[in-house]
Amino acid sequence: MTPGPWQIVLIALVILLLFGGKKIPELMRGLGSGVKEFKDATKSEKKEKEDDDSKA
Repeated sequence: MTPGPWQIVLIALVILLLFGGKKIPELMRGLGSGVKEFKDATKSEKKEKEDDDSKA
């Protein structure tokens, strides 16, 4: 079940009301850096696994 356009608008309005316009860019920056760290960690784990597989 995917959210429709009205549900997305409603969620965006609730977030805007809860955090305010000035806090949202800070929250998105934090979220972006978290996603970047997660991607880097998964890439390094994948590379380590490939290195271990090639040594065996």
